[in-house]
Amino acid sequence: MKQQRHAAIRDLLVKTAVTSQDELRRKLAGRGFHVTQATLSRDIHELRLNKGPTGYSLPGGNGSDEDALPGIREVLESFGLEVRQAINLLVLVTTTGSAQPIAAGIDYEDWPEVVGTIAGDDTVLIICPDEKQASLLKTRIEGYLG
Repeated sequence: MKQQRHAAIRDLLVKTAVTSQDELRRKLAGRGFHVTQATLSRDIHELRLNKGPTGYSLPGGNGSDEDALPGIREVLESFGLEVRQAINLLVLVTTTGSAQPIAAGIDYEDWPEVVGTIAGDDTVLIICPDEKQASLLKTRIEGYLG
C-alpha cells in the first residue's frame, strides 16, 4: 500500500502543482488513498520532496535514495535483541542507542498491527490494537531478529 501511495504522490507531482500537504492529501483521497497528516508527513520525508514557492517537487537526480537505506528487516537483524509481549503491547529490546531509529523505522512501515511506538535508549514500546495483532507482530519481528 505504501509503495502504491508513493507512486501516486510521484505521479501527482509530475502532472500537477501541489502547494500544501492538505492539497496533496485531498488529491490522494481522490485517487483512493485516504491518509492522515502524520502518514503524509512521513511520505514527504521518505520521498525527500522539496517545498518551494510553487509547492512540492520531486528531488533532483534519477537514483532512488530510498533504495540505499536499509529496510526494517536489516535494522532489526543488526540492532534488535529480543521482543516480549504483554497483552497488546510489545517491548523490543535493542542495542544501546538503537531504539529511536528502530521505532522510526517501524512507524514508517505503516504496519496495520502498529498503533504507535515510544522509544527510549535501548527499548521500544510498540502499541498494538489488540492481543491477537500483537502476537502476529511479535512473530514477524522474531523472524527478523539476528
